[in-house]
Order: sequence, then C-alpha cells, then structure tokens
Amino acid sequence: MEANKVLDAKGLACPMPIVKTKKAMNELDSGQVLEIHATDKGAKNDLAAWAKSGGHELIKHEEEDTVLKFWIKKG
Repeated sequence: MEANKVLDAKGLACPMPIVKTKKAMNELDSGQVLEIHATDKGAKNDLAAWAKSGGHELIKHEEEDTVLKFWIKKG
C-alpha cells in the first residue's frame, strides 16, 4: 500500500497516537494516504473511530509482530 506520509507512533500511549495522527493529517491534501505505526492496542479502536468521525477512510490495518499498521485516506 502506497502512503504519502508515514507516522511513527510506536511506544506512545493513548491519546498520543491520535494527537499525532491528527497533526499529520492536517499536513496532507484530500485523498492522500497516511500510514501509521503504533504499538498501543487501544489504537485499533481509537483510530477507526477517529477516522470515521473526521470523515476519513480507514483503508486497511494489519498487525506485524507487536506493531499495528493503519492506512487512513484523508477525506
């Protein structure tokens, strides 16, 4: 999956992955994709809910060892 920007939020506890995701999203244009790497298990529900409430699209997420990876397309 091609991303326009990659955000490393590994090792951060809630709510920091969301705070950093929001900041990174503000730097993207509509339709661009942000790839987020997080280790906080709560990020799975948090990012999905945040994307939906913000009008963005959670394209996909996967787990690689202890790292959760998300791809969110800016609305």
